[in-house]
Amino acid sequence: MDWHQLWVIVSAPDNVPIVAMLFLVPFFAWLGFRQALANDRLVVQLEADPKLAKTHHRKTWPWKPHWARELHVWPYLLRIEFLATLIVTVVLFVWSITLNAPLEEPANPNLTMNPSKAPWYFLGLQEMLVYFDPWIAGVVMPSIMIVGLMAFPYLDSNPLGVGYYTWRQRRVAISSFLIGFVTWIVLIFIGTFIRGPGWVWFWPGQTWDHNFVPFEVNQDLPDIVARWGLRFIGFQPWKGLFGAAMVGLFFIVAGYLTHKLVTRTDFEKKIFQRTSLLQYSVFQFFAITILWAMPVKLLLRLLFRIKYVLVTPWFNI
Repeated sequence: MDWHQLWVIVSAPDNVPIVAMLFLVPFFAWLGFRQALANDRLVVQLEADPKLAKTHHRKTWPWKPHWARELHVWPYLLRIEFLATLIVTVVLFVWSITLNAPLEEPANPNLTMNPSKAPWYFLGLQEMLVYFDPWIAGVVMPSIMIVGLMAFPYLDSNPLGVGYYTWRQRRVAISSFLIGFVTWIVLIFIGTFIRGPGWVWFWPGQTWDHNFVPFEVNQDLPDIVARWGLRFIGFQPWKGLFGAAMVGLFFIVAGYLTHKLVTRTDFEKKIFQRTSLLQYSVFQFFAITILWAMPVKLLLRLLFRIKYVLVTPWFNI
């Protein structure tokens, strides 16, 4: 195991943000959930005792006598923002002094780096190229993610959980965001620490061998099924029809599971009843495409070496 090479990769100046993200994201997620669970316990307590709810405060940390009754932008908010600006500036100064900028020699068309990697914030897109056609990975999927994030607030019929942390009252929204966000971080992590020369999969600690040629046979799902005895699936147009049927079946199963998850409790069933058919249909489309399709396609490729499920002369999925 080449742990020295792993340290070289981890300590590279352009990988510092990713290493920091691996610690900061779990910390702030824990911090947010800690506050959310505290608020949820208070909500349950007040719901169980109506008399107490009429007189008890509605915040986890109630107002104290020595606190100001009104908080103004100046000096309270601006003072905190000014201190945060100073701290971030000091961190950036120390960072720029202690770590050299990851600059390299001028581009040479006769000498291509191996592995040739995009900046860390684009590594998720580069890793998606392994699992989808280039135009799907580079245009369609990112567009669906951006439009979906813009559409979700307008599709949400839940009137609660606004302005305070809560998990009990915003389970669907928080879990949907976390799944999409964590999936994107996983793609960045794979592209940074796992993908080596030739974009080959190397586990952490393995030596990045530039001469290594993996024996990996990627096949389309219709071809695999054809070898099981259904020979007609290997020929057009049955090959495309079979792939389309599998994609349709995936949407049905994923949609059913999503419906079960978003209507698991009585509170979530009431929110579902408040949602129009158009709102729910758009939500289901973005939820299946963003939250289910990417992880499932990733697992099919890595575990079963399935490249495409639907194969057509125009596009592949």
